[in-house]
Amino acid sequence: MAAPVPLTEIWRGDRVESLHLGHIVISTPSGEILQEWGDARTVIYPRSSAKMIQALPLVESGAADAAGLTSEQLALACASHNGAHIHTDRVEAWLGDLGLTDDDLRCGAHMPHDAAAAKEITCSNGAPRQVHNNCSGKHAGFLTLTKHLGAGPEYVDIDHPVQRAIRAAWEDVTGEPVHGWSPDGCSAPNFATSLQGIARAMAFFAAARPNGATVRERAAARLREAMARHPELVAGEGRACTRLMRAMNGNVVIKTGAEAVYIAMLPEKKLGVALKIADGATRASEATIAAILVRLGVLDRDSEVTHSYLDAPIVNWRGIKTGYVRPAQGLLD
Repeated sequence: MAAPVPLTEIWRGDRVESLHLGHIVISTPSGEILQEWGDARTVIYPRSSAKMIQALPLVESGAADAAGLTSEQLALACASHNGAHIHTDRVEAWLGDLGLTDDDLRCGAHMPHDAAAAKEITCSNGAPRQVHNNCSGKHAGFLTLTKHLGAGPEYVDIDHPVQRAIRAAWEDVTGEPVHGWSPDGCSAPNFATSLQGIARAMAFFAAARPNGATVRERAAARLREAMARHPELVAGEGRACTRLMRAMNGNVVIKTGAEAVYIAMLPEKKLGVALKIADGATRASEATIAAILVRLGVLDRDSEVTHSYLDAPIVNWRGIKTGYVRPAQGLLD
């Protein structure tokens, strides 16, 4: 297997101080690799970048329609949200509609990433609830499917009907068997998959038509369109996913995952992108996905948002610029 290649440079003064290596794949829906940096066969845990695959059974089973889910709720099912009220209020209402509570979630609790929401909890001597977990929307989707199937409450167990349905969908859209699994940060199984498989799956989502020939294609199109319509729910204010999707006017859908994974779906080009930074650095994954989007002609190189990732300034504690983050040489060429 090929080694990871330089993707992001960290400059200080007139020299490269640090270098982030990784892998990138650009694929068609058939799995044809159009471009590759590093090794497309590298197996990774996609983490939260692949939540839309985990949401496929929610839609294609009829559970989403039976529960009357809106596009906002479908976007939250694919989200890694900040835990702001715009997110948690909607997830709580969703649980209420199901006749469930925070205790029915299995994602665990953590402080919200949204500063105002975190301050609210701290100043009230409160404690975060599971609804504040960035994956609570995905888990509300799991619970919706669980209720629809009449299955048991431990929906994160690998042999639960929800997870069996997800694995079947996962292997279909990636075009390969999973290479094992491990519990994610939110306790749900995360399936190890090659970058080529993830890129192929994202190309499937990109090419999916709302009036497509199969239930799975129509479900994929519906989830992609929900994410495009509600970028503020997919991540949150100040987050790269939200900012970059807005900069592309909803024409491209992107999603991050822990440990520096990123995906992109390009509907107009019917292409999927998957990337992984080897050392897990978010600053590098954000710079790299921005560079690939510019390279593919879907993100304006000269926009203010683009510059905040491709030429992100590094400043010291006095606010003095000491360097910047930029794509490795040749990535934009």
